[in-house]
Amino acid sequence: MIRTANPALRAETFTEFAQFAPAAKVMTIQGTVNKTAILLACCLATGLFTWTRFENAFQAGEGLAAGHAAVAPWLWGGLIAGLIFALITIFKPTAAPITAPLYALAEGLFLGAISAMFEAAYPGIVLQAVALTLGVLGALLLAYTSRLIKPTENLKLGIVAATGGVFLVYMASWILGIFGIGVPFIHDSGPIGIGFSIVVIIIAALNLVLDFDFIENGAAVGAPKYMEWYGAFGLMVTLVWLYLEILRLLSKLRDR
Repeated sequence: MIRTANPALRAETFTEFAQFAPAAKVMTIQGTVNKTAILLACCLATGLFTWTRFENAFQAGEGLAAGHAAVAPWLWGGLIAGLIFALITIFKPTAAPITAPLYALAEGLFLGAISAMFEAAYPGIVLQAVALTLGVLGALLLAYTSRLIKPTENLKLGIVAATGGVFLVYMASWILGIFGIGVPFIHDSGPIGIGFSIVVIIIAALNLVLDFDFIENGAAVGAPKYMEWYGAFGLMVTLVWLYLEILRLLSKLRDR
């Protein structure tokens, strides 16, 4: 059975549609790679838009507050729209050719604004985070293709459990934050906070391996062509998570 911790890539996602795909219109790994590149380009385009808006306000001498105000609507709008498009894609994979690019465009608005804010507080941090994210992606892809890391059933179970644990911690932190209660240590720049971020980054990176395996299996069973967009979307979700976690870790290290 195929298992992945990524909620966008369920075990049944490919196999439940594979039997309906004509032989000439099936999913391929190369096609998924191409679609992933398109999504990244969409994300970069809108990310540069919100980044530029923040920079224009910030460099005009109006300060961080003005920069935040300039991008706040785009940040929250992108975050909410990205969530909506992600849910539509997850529950209706046939819509992925449309909703996946829309998700990437919306997510770019959010990421561009967040990145600009971090860059203003910690100059040079965004380039480091992007480089590390791409480095982790390349390293995990190499480890997967060379079979240095094999997505065994036990490994999959462990990563699914660990990802669920991280999700529960973040949800508890968010709910408690509504009532003015902060979860101690994990968001701080102390050793525990830094250690927590490192663990989460490792879990996110290992999710990439499971995503690669899932996409490879989808191509092997002959999933329909539109699932290339869905596979690219799932990979994009993990990359966004990985980038944000690396950005958080680097900011904690700067604070020290």
